[in-house]
Order: sequence, then C-alpha cells, then structure tokens
Amino acid sequence: MIQRVMGDLMGQKNIVVLNDEAHHCYRERVKDAVGETEEDLKGDEKSEAKENNEAARMWISGLEAVKRKLGISIVYDLSATPFFLRGSGYIEGTLFPWTMSDFSLMDAIECGIVKLPRVPIADNVPGGDTPKFRNLWNHIGKKLPKKGRAAGKALDPFSLPVELLTALEALYGHYEKTFELWQDKRIGVPPVFIVVCNNTATSELIYKYISGFDRVSDDGTETTLENGRLALFRNYDDFGNRMPRPNTILIDSAQLEAGEALDKDFREMAAVEIEQFKREMVERTGDITAGQKIDEPTLLREVMNTVGKKGRLGEQIRCVVSVSMLTEGWDANTVTHVLGVRAFGTQLLCEQVIGRALRRQSYELNDEGLFNVEYADVLGIPFDFTAKPVISPPAAPRETVRVHAVKPERDALEITFPRVEGYRVELPDERLEANFGPDHVLELTPQLLGPSTTTNQGIIGEGVDLTLEHLDDMRSSTILFHLARHLLYTKDRDPGEVPKLHLFGQLKRITRQWLDGGYLKCSGGTYPAQLIYKEIADMAAERIKAAITETLKGENQIKAILDAYNPTGTTAFVNFTTSKALRWRTRLDKSHVNWVVCDSEWEAEFARVAEGHPRVLSYVKNQGLGLEVPYLSGSTPRKYLPDFIVKVDDGRRTEDGKPDPLNIIVEIKGYRGEDAKDKANTMRAYWVPGVNNLGKFGRWEFAEFTAVYDVEAGFAKLIENLVSSETR
Repeated sequence: MIQRVMGDLMGQKNIVVLNDEAHHCYRERVKDAVGETEEDLKGDEKSEAKENNEAARMWISGLEAVKRKLGISIVYDLSATPFFLRGSGYIEGTLFPWTMSDFSLMDAIECGIVKLPRVPIADNVPGGDTPKFRNLWNHIGKKLPKKGRAAGKALDPFSLPVELLTALEALYGHYEKTFELWQDKRIGVPPVFIVVCNNTATSELIYKYISGFDRVSDDGTETTLENGRLALFRNYDDFGNRMPRPNTILIDSAQLEAGEALDKDFREMAAVEIEQFKREMVERTGDITAGQKIDEPTLLREVMNTVGKKGRLGEQIRCVVSVSMLTEGWDANTVTHVLGVRAFGTQLLCEQVIGRALRRQSYELNDEGLFNVEYADVLGIPFDFTAKPVISPPAAPRETVRVHAVKPERDALEITFPRVEGYRVELPDERLEANFGPDHVLELTPQLLGPSTTTNQGIIGEGVDLTLEHLDDMRSSTILFHLARHLLYTKDRDPGEVPKLHLFGQLKRITRQWLDGGYLKCSGGTYPAQLIYKEIADMAAERIKAAITETLKGENQIKAILDAYNPTGTTAFVNFTTSKALRWRTRLDKSHVNWVVCDSEWEAEFARVAEGHPRVLSYVKNQGLGLEVPYLSGSTPRKYLPDFIVKVDDGRRTEDGKPDPLNIIVEIKGYRGEDAKDKANTMRAYWVPGVNNLGKFGRWEFAEFTAVYDVEAGFAKLIENLVSSETR
C-alpha cells in the first residue's frame, strides 16, 4: 500500500508528519465509550458519524502502516478545531489530550485576525427565548425535504418555508448595501453570500429559488422561466437569457473532494454552468481544447476554489449554495454573509461552518497599527448553542377513565355526521362577486413570517439591523397582478385543467377590492410585497376564494366530497381511555357519550351551558369521534377537529310533521390567529353549504364562541335567532 501511495518515500526513515485537519484522525472509542457512539445516533447524524469514523480509521491506519514500515519520528497535528467529533465514543467537543497549544476561534476574533461574525441578538418577534433567525433550523427543519435530491424534485422552490424566505430576504437586503459599497470602492470582485444546506434536496430548491429555473408544464411539453427571486443572484437576465457568467453556483463539496465522477443528478443540475465555465476557460486561455482537457469535477473544484480571486474562473461568483459544509481549507476571503439551513447541535459544528466565512480580505495595518474591522453577517448558525439534558422526575400514575357511548340506554341521543374528504366548487362563468368580512382579513406579522428586524452583533464592534425595507420598492400593481394570477392558476381550476383566462379581469377586480378594502394588514415591519411568497399568496388567495364562494351558498354549486369507504361517522363508536383530569360527566338525557374530555375550562363551561338549554336534544365532544374538516393553511392541506356537535330543536318540522333538528358544529376559541380564520372560512364557505347541498345528513350550521364569560348568553342568542328564523 505504501509503495502504491507514496513510493517516493520508500527507503526513507524517521518520517516527520504534518497532519493537517487532524480532528479527522483519531482512534474510535467503542468498548469503554464515555460519549455517543454510532449506535447511539439516528438518521443523518448516524450517517455523518459513520463517515467520520471510517475516515478517521483509514487515516490513522495509514499512519500506523507508515510507522511499521518506515518509522515515524514525530507527528504534528494541526487543526482549527482539535476536538473529538460526535459518534467517536468520546464526549463531543472534548479537546484532544495531546493538544500542546490551543488558539481558539474566539481568540482569533478578539485579536482581529479574522472577520468579526455578527449573529442575531434580538428581533421583533415577542415571546421567544432567542432571536428566531439565530437557530433558524428549529423553526423550519420539519418543513424541508429529507435526504436525497430525488426527494426535492417534486417540490416547488417557491414553496419553501416562509421563515426561510424572510431570513433570505433580510440577509439579502443587507448584502445589496454591501454590494453597492464594494462597487463604489471599485474592489473588482463582489462580496460572497453562502448558504449551507442540510442535504442535496434542500440545496437544489434554494438554488432554484435564488438563481431561477425552467418550470416544466403539467403535461411535460413546455417550459417557462421562473427567474430568481433575489435580483443580484439571478443566472438569467430580464429577457430570460442565461447570464454569460453564473452569479450563483450549487456546490456539493463532499462529492468534489471525493475525486470521483459526479453523481448523475448533480451533473444534470450543474450541466449548463459546467458548459459556461468550459467556454470561459477557452476564452481565457485561447486554447480551443482547454474545455475538453479538463474533467467536470476538476472544473467545478477550480470554480469553487477561486471564488473571489481576480482573473480566475470563480472571480464573479456572488452566491454559493452548498450541501452540508464547504470543504475545509476553502480560502475565499470575500464572504460577507452566511445563512445556515441545517441543524447545529454543538459549538464545534458552528465553528466549523462559520470558519469558512472568516478569512479577512485585507491584512494591511491602519494608521493606528491595527487591522480595520471586517464583518461577516450570519443567520441560522447559533454560536452559543448549549445542549443540557433535562431530567424529568418520575410522575405518579394518573387515574384513567373509559370514555364510551352508553349503549343501549342512550341510543336515542346518537349523533351521525358526514366524513368529508374535500369540496367541489363550480364557480359561475358569468359575473363573480365576493362578500368580504373580518375572517377574510390577512394580517402579515413577524410571528407569521419571521422577524422583519433582526439585530446582528459581534462580541465587539458595530452592530447592524437586518430589515426588509427593500421590499417597499415593489409596486402595488405588481403585487395585484401577481396575486390575481396566483388566484386564477391555483384556486380557480382543477389539477390539469386549463385556467379560465376569461375570468382574470374579474378576479383582478375582486383582488383589488380585497387589497384596497383593508383586508391585507401589515404590521411589525412587514410589507405587501411578501405576498409573493407562495405560502402567503396561497393564504391570501384562499381568503379571497372563500369570500367568492360564500356568495354561492344558495346556488347548489358547492358539494362536499365524502370518504368513499366510510362516508358516515357516529357517536356509537366512541370508545377510549384518558387520564385527563379536566373532564365533565354528561347528563343521562343529553349525550350519547358518558364523559366530555375538556382541553380547557371554557369547554367545561360550554358543556354546562349545552346541558342547561331546553332546545338542546343531544351533544358530544369531538374526541375519539372522528369528525375532521379538511382545509388549507396556505398551501398545506390540514385537518381541523371542531370542538362539539350540538343537535338542537329549532322548530322546523318535516312534511309529515316530525322534528327536523339542526346540527351545530361549535368551536370554542380564545386567541384567534390566522389559522383560526382559515378554519372558520372553510366551515362557512365549504363544509356547511357543501354538506347541506348533499341533502343526506340533515341540516348543519357553524358557530364560534370567543369569550368564555359570554358563552351562555351567546349560545342562548344563537338558538333564539335560529328559532325565530324558522318561525318567521
């Protein structure tokens, strides 16, 4: 092996080894492990630990082979992070016992020999323990695709989580100012913005969102350009042509460093950029065969390793989207902005990633004999992350009760209901109208979108506020057109159906009515331009469509779609146990089920009110019952579980004189967020009219109570109005 790998050293003795990046060279501790081993980890963390341990095993085995055959005089380990890695069997972050000198990243920052990283220390989202963008992954991790580029192929780049899009916009807004400053100073190369992603699927989505992509039509016959959302990072011009040089590149550094052929999916993704760089090599060298002589991995390594270097292939790169982590030893010194889109479990990992951005651009001394300060603004990488185990004391077992339908004694109180899977709405082809109300208001807040102001600060030096002020430049006509088009293409047609373009003018009129009527509210530094986020556009379009649909209630154009295999639910099948202490024992003559299991005191109060009203024939709490209401929260399909079904006698009779009771779905709601509006709109605009139009499940209504002390009076008023409308 030594003859093959380092034949020139054969015959030499007393070798001196300079072991660079030596934190990858250790002997795994398995038998008497004091820290986590591979077997203790799961998922991506386990895979990463396995790769690290295999690399360490091979590395140290190679050194031992050299020692046996040639003899090693001394080994000098060099590393910016001389710590044991996770899964090694040692406590992660433990300093190597053989460390002679440790000059930490914090020491380097304090001395000014690296850039000063600025991380979020405050934002305008109330109630959080830490700024939202400091540990961005906690808020978006579950919304992103799993490992593997194939997992991201079916996803829409514009459907990335809104918190991630807001973080991108906030950091990009500051990058624009930095870019202009560098242009004014005629530095000659642009500042660099890097995004470090958790896997290839996520990196591809972010890359497409930033730089632009060709969207393939549903039938696969046409492509339409979707230009990048961040103007300075676009790889296409305003006319849809490819830029002569890409502004943004996608890098899988692990693949490139392996020295193997590129993965097929990655090669397809980077094919256009590879061809552009080959043409540029020909132009730079004047050698027509230069592009043919170099293989693709070597070419991309050259681009990555020359980012920010004048006269080289990577000279004008502005944005690098990276999988996992940019390679160790990457020496770009023009990085000014970093966004982390992955988990950061330890300080070690934070230092490894952020270290890629901290090489200074200039080491010239100023008039005071010191370095001028240089900054790197960072979001999504929590420097001060500390993980302390929380030990829970054992809890005494709680009393459990069985909640069930009392059969056959209370069978007369049974309530049946439809199991709805979706809705079919046939909008008229003639004039469309909309009835807007309080529940059609969409309020954009930092709570919904992520912080609109984030203060970044280093341990010393000047702080900076990252805001979204640049979004205020978007014209209202652009926002109107975008939202009306989104409404037409996503809410006014079935999948695969051609959009009804003749309705665009009417939808634009209604959209303008919604925008101008005060139904879009922006608070906390948010802007109407954030309606371009697909998820927010979906929320707005759903509110507008609900207002249109509510005008069709009496026209039989809304139908509920039932579960084909189990269309009817009933209280007869309720049967479960619970240890919840907050519960209400039901009256024998008011409920088919023996207990109401309460989520709040409000629900217990409503149970008391319902049992005390003479018009209530029967009621049931929707727990273990199976009543689910499908609705959309933005672009995400969800299921809503209402609180109660109440069957009341409102005075209506059938043709043969029998009572025709009304079923009321009741929601007890304290705080009403945007999600509560989506649920209420769905009930009023789709579920209730859709079920009533089926004519198979009796009559249905929806009611919502938002003040606990008004529940009794509000319920009495509701019943009074229903009875009076029947007797008129």
